[in-house]
Amino acid sequence: MVVPAAAAAASSIAPMAGSALINEALIAYGYVATWIGLSSGVILFNKYVLSFFGFPFPISLTMIHMCFCSTLAFLIIRVFKLVQSNDLDQQTYVQKIVPVGALFALSLWLSNTAYVYLSVAFIQMLKALMPGSVYTVGCLMGIEQFTYAKLVNMLVITLGVCIASYGELNFHLLGVLIQLASVCAEAFRLGLVQIILNSEKLKMNSITTLYYVSPACFVFLLIPFTFVEVPKYLDENTEVNTSQPHILFLNACTAFALNMAVYLLIGKTSALTMNVAGVVKDWLLIFISSALFDAPITKLQLFGYGISFVAVCYYNYSKYKDREKAMSMPKIDAKSEDGANSSSTEREMNAKA
Repeated sequence: MVVPAAAAAASSIAPMAGSALINEALIAYGYVATWIGLSSGVILFNKYVLSFFGFPFPISLTMIHMCFCSTLAFLIIRVFKLVQSNDLDQQTYVQKIVPVGALFALSLWLSNTAYVYLSVAFIQMLKALMPGSVYTVGCLMGIEQFTYAKLVNMLVITLGVCIASYGELNFHLLGVLIQLASVCAEAFRLGLVQIILNSEKLKMNSITTLYYVSPACFVFLLIPFTFVEVPKYLDENTEVNTSQPHILFLNACTAFALNMAVYLLIGKTSALTMNVAGVVKDWLLIFISSALFDAPITKLQLFGYGISFVAVCYYNYSKYKDREKAMSMPKIDAKSEDGANSSSTEREMNAKA
């Protein structure tokens, strides 16, 4: 009579295990939906503040974000101790974190400035160049292996973006150059982050990244702020909306909420899921922003972006298969740690794109 009892126990455990898996999946995809909403919300909110609210100061807006986020990260790590810090020494901070902060400041400054000149939809199309930029920088830094197949993949992405750019009705050359410079700066930042994670065995999540990188980013932003935006503040002809400071506060809160969503999301999903979520977010942003800000999208643009979209999906899939193949091969512990750090970095990249 032992066998029937064991079978009954097993049959009762199976539904419980299935229910647990369903609950875990619902929680994970709930995080994904939250991230998509907040990521899209931050971009649309920034566009509204910079182009319609009456605060055309992208450097100042970025500095507000950095100050607000670093303050809350300090409270979370040092006061409430909800997240463990890395306790970096001064030499490591100066040599490893400060360069990342400089590139992060440059990337954020340029990307927010692009919203002054270009539509959100067109910027999202230009961001399709990010995988190609990251791959090119990775090859230069020696963290990616060059193959002709990937080169063709990147050329197809570039072709699609060129077609989308040709179809843009409100094309602004300066805005495009600024956005492309932002993509390059972000690619170098991500490459540097991956090298640092692999060489120093630093484990940084989105909260500790804010804690360490945001203050450095704020300091670097003081340089362009002094020469670019301070004269505008002093100009009597510059119109600044100072009657609704709570809008800027809510904007900063949304930016920090996005970083919290990234913190909760990393580790709950795979890099492939993040890539798929990023694709969904991009398409939603293109159509929602077009409707909200009355920015027309041409059929030629959609055709060009469609080409880039397919090429990016193929690139993400090939990266996923390469990582899956690498994980299945026996490795020594050090290599395994490097792979884990690289995968974590890629998920972070996908979450913040």
